[in-house]
Formats: sequence, C-alpha cells, structure tokens
Amino acid sequence: METRAAKRKRFWFESENGIDRISDLPDVVLHQILFHLPIKTIAQTSVLSKRWRSLWISFPDLDFTSINTIGVYSTKVNPASTVKRLLTPPHSLSNKRLDFISQVLAIRDKHSDLRILRFRAPLSFSRLNGLIRLAVRQNVQELDVEVTTDDYFNFPRSVLTSESLRVFKLRSSYPGFRLPPPSVMKGGFRSLHTLSLSLVILYTQPSLSDLFTDASFPRLKKLNLDTCFGLKHLKVSCLVLEDLTLEKCFQLIGLDVSGARLKRLRVASCFDAKCGESWVKMNAPSLRSMVWEYNSITENSSLENLISAHEASIGFFVVGEDLSVTKIRSVSNLLSGLSRLHSLTLESECVEVLSSRNYIANVIHPFNHLKSLELQTGFNRDNVPSLAYLFKSSPTLHTLILKILNDYKIERRKWNKDLWDMPTSEEEQFWESQTHALKPLLNHLSVVKIHGFLECENEVSLAKFLLKHGKALQEMTLFSGHCNYRDSLRRQKIRSQMMGFSRASSNAKIQFL
Repeated sequence: METRAAKRKRFWFESENGIDRISDLPDVVLHQILFHLPIKTIAQTSVLSKRWRSLWISFPDLDFTSINTIGVYSTKVNPASTVKRLLTPPHSLSNKRLDFISQVLAIRDKHSDLRILRFRAPLSFSRLNGLIRLAVRQNVQELDVEVTTDDYFNFPRSVLTSESLRVFKLRSSYPGFRLPPPSVMKGGFRSLHTLSLSLVILYTQPSLSDLFTDASFPRLKKLNLDTCFGLKHLKVSCLVLEDLTLEKCFQLIGLDVSGARLKRLRVASCFDAKCGESWVKMNAPSLRSMVWEYNSITENSSLENLISAHEASIGFFVVGEDLSVTKIRSVSNLLSGLSRLHSLTLESECVEVLSSRNYIANVIHPFNHLKSLELQTGFNRDNVPSLAYLFKSSPTLHTLILKILNDYKIERRKWNKDLWDMPTSEEEQFWESQTHALKPLLNHLSVVKIHGFLECENEVSLAKFLLKHGKALQEMTLFSGHCNYRDSLRRQKIRSQMMGFSRASSNAKIQFL
C-alpha cells in the first residue's frame, strides 16, 4: 500500500506519465518555492537527488529560527550528513556540540552568494564572530541575529567592511553588546540601508552625536535603536533616512533629529525623568507619521519645519506630580510643532497634562487642518476645560473619537446617580457657555464615537451638547458594552432624552452599542 509520504512525493515530483517535471524548473524558480518552506523541510529535499542537493547547497535564504541550532561536532561535512543531523531528535545527539549553522554555511556552493541569514541561538562571542565572518565571505545581504551570551560582547567588526550587506539586525537577549569607537564605526556600512540594534551598552560612550550622519551612513533608510543603556545624547542626520525608531533609552537627555527624507518617527519609553536639562529638537520637512508614547516630558521641545506631518499619536510618562511650568510649556511647544496634522491621537497622560493648572493654553497653535481627533481620558471634572480648548483648536474637525478609560468609571457613577432629576447640571451649563467659541467645530463635526459611555454626567452633557448644536453632525455612536436589565431601562430613558436634543441636527443617527 502506498504511504501518504509516497503519495505526496508523487504528487509534487511526477506527472501523470511518471516523469519528474518540477526538477526541470530553473534554480531561481525552485529557490523561490523553497523560500516559503521551513529550513527543515528544505533540508529534506536534498536527499531526493543530486539535482535537489545542488539546490540545497546553493539556497540563498537561510532562516534557522524554526529549529534547534545546537548539535554534535564533526570534522566530516557533507550535505547528507548535515541533513541527517538537522533532523535528529535532541535526546539522541552525542555529548559533543555542533553548530549546525556553521556546517550549512560550510557546505554551501562557494559560487552562490548568500542573500539572507537568520538565526536565534545561545552562542559564545567567538562562535558568533565565526558565523558572521562566514556569512560575510559569502556576500550576505541580510543578516538577522539574536543571541544570548555568557558575558558582554563586542560588536562584530567583520560586518563593517562588508560591501554586500544591506540589512543588519543584531539583538542581544542577554546581557548586551558594546559598540566599537565612533572612529571605527564611521569607516564602514557604506552599503547598509537598514540597521537595527537592541540591548546596546554605551556607558563608556554615552554620546552618539557624530555617528549617524550622512558621511557615515550614506544609504541608510531605516534605523532602529532599542534598549541603549547609558545613551545620553543622540543625533541622527542621515540624508536618505526614511524610518527612525527609538525605544527604551531611559537615560537619554538630548535628542536631535533632522532629515530631508524622514517620513516615519517612533520614540517610546525614552528620556531621563529625573534630569532637569532634557531636550528634543526636530527638523523633518517630509515627516508623515509620528508616534511619541510613554516618554518622560523633556524640559525643552523644538519641532520645526514639519510641513508634511499627517498623523501623530502623543503620550507621556508622568512621574508623580512633576508638572512644572517649564514642562507644560515643552508639551505645548511639541503640540504646536504638529499643527499641520490631519489625524491626532492624544493618550490619557497627555490629556491630564493639558488639564494641569499650570497649563499655558494660549501657546498651542490651532490645528486648522485636523480632520480626526482621538482622545483617551478618564473624563473627570478637571478634564472638561482642556477638552473644550482642544475642540476650539480644531475648527475643521470631521471625526471625534473619545475613549473613556475604565479606571475612572466607578468614580464617575458615584457622581451622577441623580443626573436626570437635576434641571441643568454644572457641566451642561459649561458646554452651553462654549457654544459661540465652538461654532467652527460645530459647523464641521460629522462623526462622534464615545467608547466607555456609562451615562455619567460629563459624557452625557457633552453628547447632549453636540446633538443639540452640531449643525453637520450625521452619526453618534455610544459604546457602553454589556448591561443588565435595570441599566437597559435607564439607557432607554437616556436615549429618548438625547433624541430630544437632536433637533438642531435632524440627520444625526444615534447608536448604542
């Protein structure tokens, strides 16, 4: 009886008359097919025939991330034995260890360049260096490495002189690696267009103000720096850079970013919260998207020439009550530099900063081009004036998304259990007093979505105000989630009362979800 494996082999490799057709395809086509398979499956094909063995030893895309890369050491290397060891269960391996990645690299056709090498492994520094040197000799174009070592290791210098390398990603799971001196780093990477470094130890060189320049990285388009311990000052000014990501640089004090072609910027969990001299400076005329989240507030912010900025998400990490006038002004300067945005998300910490009694409201430039605004807030009483100011600063807004955080819901319920027995609440009076100032917004606002709507005083007052005065309002969706029978009856009462305030916007469609 024919086994399933035999049937699969016959299906893939034989036509109806028993002739192997797939093996006659060009190498480049078969390599492209194999590219979508795990490395273990690709290795299995090499035992079929000399033709498939040739394809294996010339295969340009080696991704070892799906297998165990540690095995037995052997001085005899051949394709068949390598495949056998790759497929051998770990419990049957001898006590000697073998780096299978080294074996696969060693058996490769010396005339076939290596396009991609990816691996994740616990390695010694010497073994890591040996692997990278082998890959560089085979003109590797993309090198993606994640390693764990027994001690700190030095950045592998063999990649610096590679003329073929286009993408280099080096991540240390533990304990980290050190960069060579800037004078050494600046002599390489002439062809690199993507660089990603994670868990870098920079205590001996805390300032990288002259490394990421056009002279050092003339072709760099994408840069990712993650978890750089000891980094205090960073300047990035690569001419062709398009994408910059900076994460978990907790000791950062100064950041200077400039680039004529920079389109995307993400800075998260950065800056020293205890430093009184932190600053950020930015000049990027082509910037389209910016994410600024969980960063400590800097003492100074200067965003210039962001004439192409389209969307941004802004949030901060606030330590206690540390909201000085200087830091509030810095937040205002940062937002003013983004005044040309079309889409803006402000996280809860940012809304809380704007609600501070030290907030200097008149320094924010209006968002005259803003079409979509998302606000994450606890929506307590202190937030209401800052929300009103943001609405005034967004005269042509089309879509408003309000996400009320769960942490504040119990408190909001306590305030408002007798809401509908009151003639006119304090919040309603406030919003009515803003009618004239908010007239431009009310003439443009078309869609309102409120998540976490619990029929409490603040959100109900705002919803009623927008329904009553929204001249262009077409859709209001209130997301309140699951409710019991008693809450359902209360919701129906609120909904019927809201409908009475929608006469000024007769086309508005109200939904409770």
